[in-house]
Amino acid sequence: MAGAQAESEPLVSSLWTRSLLSGAVAGLTVDCSLYPLDTIKTRLQKSRTSVTDSLTPPEKPAPSSLRHAIRGIYAGLPSVLLGSAPSAAFFFIVYDGVKRSVLSSSSSSASPPTFQQTFLAHSLASSLGEIAACAVRVPTEVIKQRAQAGLFGGSTLLALKDILSLRHAERGGGYVHVIRELYRGTGITIAREIPFTVLQFTMWENMKDAYARNYLPSSASASVPASTSALFGSIAGAIAAGLTTPLDVIKTRVMLARREGEGEGRIRVRDVVRGIAREEGFMAFWRGIAPRVTWIGMGGAIFLGSYQWAWNTLEGKGRKKEE
Repeated sequence: MAGAQAESEPLVSSLWTRSLLSGAVAGLTVDCSLYPLDTIKTRLQKSRTSVTDSLTPPEKPAPSSLRHAIRGIYAGLPSVLLGSAPSAAFFFIVYDGVKRSVLSSSSSSASPPTFQQTFLAHSLASSLGEIAACAVRVPTEVIKQRAQAGLFGGSTLLALKDILSLRHAERGGGYVHVIRELYRGTGITIAREIPFTVLQFTMWENMKDAYARNYLPSSASASVPASTSALFGSIAGAIAAGLTTPLDVIKTRVMLARREGEGEGRIRVRDVVRGIAREEGFMAFWRGIAPRVTWIGMGGAIFLGSYQWAWNTLEGKGRKKEE
């Protein structure tokens, strides 16, 4: 009896701590494992040349170009290592907390929550979670993408120093300029992340719920195996990634915009959109869709699979078999 009680005790009893640790593991795992694909996507979206132009052989091919590309594929990684864990942790703390709160109030009656109630809970929770995560993610993305795009020789430190140098701008402003540059593209990032996350997480949660109802003795989605959660995360992530590619292209262009003149740092999203449409055509909004869908499809499996694995581990799932 004592052994049975010990087996039922969770490794970490606090739901908030589970969300924090599971989110941190998921964020760090996915960003480190799939970073090269993210770099390729950023460089494709940065390019203003057509595909045919890029295939035209140069007059003097550089023998070290392949070696240089491989060496630069991890440009900006230090920024991600510092930002991915807290960003994902912030997301899941808010996401899990809001979801539990909304669903518990919806299920206060005898009947279980309806599809509309669960959809609202997951949509609201994922939207608020993304807003919280962007407090860390946006500065990380700004520095990372400038290094990925080859600015400052691909150096994360030099990209950060360039932004910090704005505190000495002749036109004044001090650290206001620094903060504004670090959070460049916040609006378009949130505008991209909310529809993407709503699509991904509502599909992921509904697939998990359907699996739990049909194949598990309990309908608790936390007991869904990590491998199954990873499969559902991959499907949901790939679909959401493809549909939101135009927003990702716009976000990348805004974040990579360079300052012109002395301290001019305001880039309007509508000007970026008009510029892409006028100079490059409609198909430019879908640039980088293949690596994005591949990256997030694989990333959805790693991110949500590792999150489910960490959550199940902290909850104590599977310890009964081991003992």
